[in-house]
Amino acid sequence: MGPFEDVDYKVENGVAWVRLNRPDKYNAFTLKMRRELKTIWRGLRDDDDVGAIVLTGAGDRAFCTGIDRSEAMSEEAMAKNASRTSYVHWDDPGEDLCPKSAKLWKPIICAVNGMAAGGAFYMLGECDIVICSEDATFFDPHVTYGMVATYETIHMAQRMPFGELLRMQLLGAHERMSAQRALEIGLVSEVCPKDELDDRARWLAETIAARPRDAVQGTVYTAWAAKEYPRSQALELCRTFLAMASSDENLREGQEFFASGQRVEWKKR
Repeated sequence: MGPFEDVDYKVENGVAWVRLNRPDKYNAFTLKMRRELKTIWRGLRDDDDVGAIVLTGAGDRAFCTGIDRSEAMSEEAMAKNASRTSYVHWDDPGEDLCPKSAKLWKPIICAVNGMAAGGAFYMLGECDIVICSEDATFFDPHVTYGMVATYETIHMAQRMPFGELLRMQLLGAHERMSAQRALEIGLVSEVCPKDELDDRARWLAETIAARPRDAVQGTVYTAWAAKEYPRSQALELCRTFLAMASSDENLREGQEFFASGQRVEWKKR
């Protein structure tokens, strides 16, 4: 895929690296970045060389600070919005950022470096594992500047305790959540030094990518169903998930590996 301009994209050892590439603008997303990410998410569904994905930002100041306001508030954009005849036809500016909305069920590790703010939560809300550097901060300035926090709130409600979410949304730009607090509430699963972030994301992604693809993707799909469906409905779907994602070859290889007495080298977290 590519080449792209606002996103740096490469594949190594079964892992696709998707790096937001506007560090001078805190990796704020543009219409071009939205289109490039949509192309990437859709293309990765059918790329058999990729078993896992790392999503991160270029530079060390920000993962993403949301929409590029200079573009969103341009005369052209404002005129387009003013021409809408009904609020129900309003376009969600971050919809294309979302990998699960693109029906991509390959696991995505989000590595947050620096600030994650506002529209960044579209992506955080639809990644599977989130880790961050020690200097990472999380905040949503919408309310501070007179805007309702809607899409971001709904995405992050899947990841954060209710009180923590409302505190972040209502305090807006007046408070930033630290990496340590994000770890305590389960928003991220690991915090590491900044210079180790890529290596930690690489280990996670390459370890997962080396596993049988059907088993991995079926597990991701099942986990999201558990989040979004009632428990009884999700359990009823398990038979379908097993039938779709189970492979006789993978099961045979797994049983042979176990019977051989070999064991993987594991790490304690």
